Amino acid sequence: MPAKAKVTKEMIIEAAFAVARETGAENINARTVSERLHCSTQPVMYHFATIEELKKTVYTKADLYHSEFLMNMKKMPKGAALGIGMNYIRFAIEEPHLFRFLFQSDYFSGKTLLELIDAEELIPVLSAMQRALEISMEQTKKVFLTVFLFAHGYASIIANNSLKYDEELINSQLEQAYRGAILAARENVT
Repeated sequence: MPAKAKVTKEMIIEAAFAVARETGAENINARTVSERLHCSTQPVMYHFATIEELKKTVYTKADLYHSEFLMNMKKMPKGAALGIGMNYIRFAIEEPHLFRFLFQSDYFSGKTLLELIDAEELIPVLSAMQRALEISMEQTKKVFLTVFLFAHGYASIIANNSLKYDEELINSQLEQAYRGAILAARENVT
């Protein structure tokens, strides 16, 4: 008889991530993950002492996936913030379960808007924006934050099935918010 295939920690994380994407992170448990892997619950509990630990690991994976999604722009917009904003909204459309897990669950707690805007991952985007707009980094962060909050509002409504996606309308309104934020930053309006 051949030896049983070993279920690795990475396989468990991938299976739990798939559960989160397809049915929501609230459905991650030893049974749903083991069913996906066609194994008993024992390997899941061997690699993760608690399901909470597994969910935190999946959250980190989802956050990385989200970051890559944001930076993969289908067409180059007039500004990096606009492209990221539209991708943020597209993410909510294409991955509503992950969006809710990342931004509307207790796993998002502890992060302030200042922590988000100062994230190391944003430095290249903010630097490029700053050069293009010829404004200070503080002003650039304000512009980015305005676009982020506007995009998050749309994305949240869409991810919760309350609004139909109209790309042309949303893009137009997001661009207006972006241009208004740039104008306000240049006028040093706080």
